[in-house]
Amino acid sequence: MLCWRVAKWVFPHHDVTVGENINRANAIRPWLFLLPAILALSIYLVYPVIGSLIRSMYNRAGSEFIGLGNYTSLAGDPEFQTALINNALWALVVPAAATFFGLVVAQLTDRLSWGNIAKSLIFMPMAISFVGASLIWKFVYAGDPDIGIINAIRDSMGLDPLDPLQLPFWNNFFLMVILVWIQTGFAMVILSAALRGVPEDTIEAAIIDGAGPFRVFFRIKVPQIMGTIVVVWTTITILVLKVFDIVYTMTGGNFGTEILPSYMMSFMFRDDGRATAVAVVIMIVVLPVMIWNIRQAQKEMR
Repeated sequence: MLCWRVAKWVFPHHDVTVGENINRANAIRPWLFLLPAILALSIYLVYPVIGSLIRSMYNRAGSEFIGLGNYTSLAGDPEFQTALINNALWALVVPAAATFFGLVVAQLTDRLSWGNIAKSLIFMPMAISFVGASLIWKFVYAGDPDIGIINAIRDSMGLDPLDPLQLPFWNNFFLMVILVWIQTGFAMVILSAALRGVPEDTIEAAIIDGAGPFRVFFRIKVPQIMGTIVVVWTTITILVLKVFDIVYTMTGGNFGTEILPSYMMSFMFRDDGRATAVAVVIMIVVLPVMIWNIRQAQKEMR
């Protein structure tokens, strides 16, 4: 009966007026365009998310329902707590540092005659994979003074060599430098375009009023591109929350550098339930950032 009513509404009889046909066509047409996207999202996003939530509530073999057992085990695991803290540290430091350096470089290179060459060199690390960049920085951090830059400097000062990747707490920052090095080029390109869009009238008015270069930059330019800065910051934040390659290549998550993706990888092939629970935690952590980013984009459109 329901199908008959729908078919009757979609394919009306000849006694329906032209105006009613147009109204029905206008009501149906948007759904016809949205249907492929809805199907794709359902198959590749909604279904995997629901399946992951269900799988995370089963035991290692997937044969017994244990509810929130995997999540309670995670909450009491010191390694998970370390990974969560390290992820928070990455999310605070890397986006802020990459966005700041990108903004500064974008401003300085626009004033140079060879600024385009400088931008190309700074953007170049974006073309390198995370694994490739990690291998490059492994040479920088090498313990041999003849290879590692840090230990070469220490050796010239008469200090004993050390392995930066084994220094508790600080080794996390040495790993963050790699991602900042890569993402600074991305931030620079986006923010450079935004800076060029700042109206010259406001800058000239500030200069006439006696504002110096620093005041013009921080009081005039930065507030006008704040929306772009927020988009760059949130984009890098989402990337940081999913970063895995750098930690896995450099330390394998050892020496206190564990993060959520590398922690999840340690259970991937021996405990699917717990690994899926970690994946759900990562999704929950990323979700607020994505929602906030979408709301900011909607505000900019308005």
